[in-house]
Amino acid sequence: MSAMTRREALRAVAIGAAAPAVLRGRFTLFAQSSTPYSARAVRLVESTVVVDLLNQFQFPDYAVKPPKIEQWLTMPGTFTADDAARYRASGITVFCLGDGARDYAGGVEFFARWNGFLAQYPDWLTRIDKASDFERAKSQNKIGVMLTFQDSTHFRTPDDVTTFFGLGQRVSQLTYNFNNRIGSGFLENRDGGLSVFGHSIMQRMEQVGMAVDVSHCGDQTTLDALDAATKPVLFTHATARALVPGHLRCKTDEAIQKMAKSGGAMGIAMIRFMVRNQEPVTIEHVLDHVDYVAKLVGVEHVAIGSDLDVVGNPNAVNGGGFDPRTQPNFARYQYHADPDGGITIRGLNHVKRVYDLTEGLIRRGYTDAQIGQILGGNARRVLSSIWPR
Repeated sequence: MSAMTRREALRAVAIGAAAPAVLRGRFTLFAQSSTPYSARAVRLVESTVVVDLLNQFQFPDYAVKPPKIEQWLTMPGTFTADDAARYRASGITVFCLGDGARDYAGGVEFFARWNGFLAQYPDWLTRIDKASDFERAKSQNKIGVMLTFQDSTHFRTPDDVTTFFGLGQRVSQLTYNFNNRIGSGFLENRDGGLSVFGHSIMQRMEQVGMAVDVSHCGDQTTLDALDAATKPVLFTHATARALVPGHLRCKTDEAIQKMAKSGGAMGIAMIRFMVRNQEPVTIEHVLDHVDYVAKLVGVEHVAIGSDLDVVGNPNAVNGGGFDPRTQPNFARYQYHADPDGGITIRGLNHVKRVYDLTEGLIRRGYTDAQIGQILGGNARRVLSSIWPR
């Protein structure tokens, strides 16, 4: 082949400069960040059904009155094309909600509001009920929403499990931070383990196909539930206690191993004081939890469960809503913040954090197939094995 002429060389340079950045290997995805994402990371996110096992969708921002989420759930027409575009652009295909209710009536109201909201915008939103819905949401470029609860106080009897499954609930955390009739949360003074009533609730959940989540449960309640399980159990949003010593919200090796033996998955949370017990906290420390769990029980049991909303908030903002720090025994959270007072992690506190996480998994040497498992494949597999076919 003859040597390239000067004119040909200049033409090649011009073509390269004019080509979209994706063709040159790296490009930025949004104006608020100068981070260049690799073509590999973008391809992996865009080709994967990404499932965030605990995503609050939109925490209330009380600078807006009423907050946007209240508008969306109660005022038809307030969820706009721009709002939908933000969720679609996040890279997350399925948002698994993380709210709760004080009682049965509150649970019914919650599901009525969310089902009404989803029904209003069928071109943009879709409820995830069964295994085939994951791929359908992806192929139709719709925002998948899974109706889940972080507490099971709304179950008065096992029959209520059946009722709420009919309303769309697909995951239920047995307890939040304190006792209910089922068992104990990790902030409770004494962890009494899974109750007789709790066993009956779990049995009905497994019968109807509702996934059991024990993320906030105390250690004994967690182990009791895992011992009682006949189907996979989820930690939708948790981290490894081995990397955050003494942190009772994080899961022990024993619990993680029993979760894996059940066939379950563990969504890695992204709240800084659950990731590391001292500053600084970076995305690398989140990846350390991914590595730890993958090495302990296998990459097939690792998922993501950010415990954030789409924009990266972990709680209501601008002076409104419940302050988690007012809870008894809150010191067990080992709370600490970054110099700006944030409890999120820089690089993971924005809409497109899935891309940053994917870049991190690439840096850690995971294969494309393994990254696909972590981003959503494992969550899909586990939930599909629990839900009715």
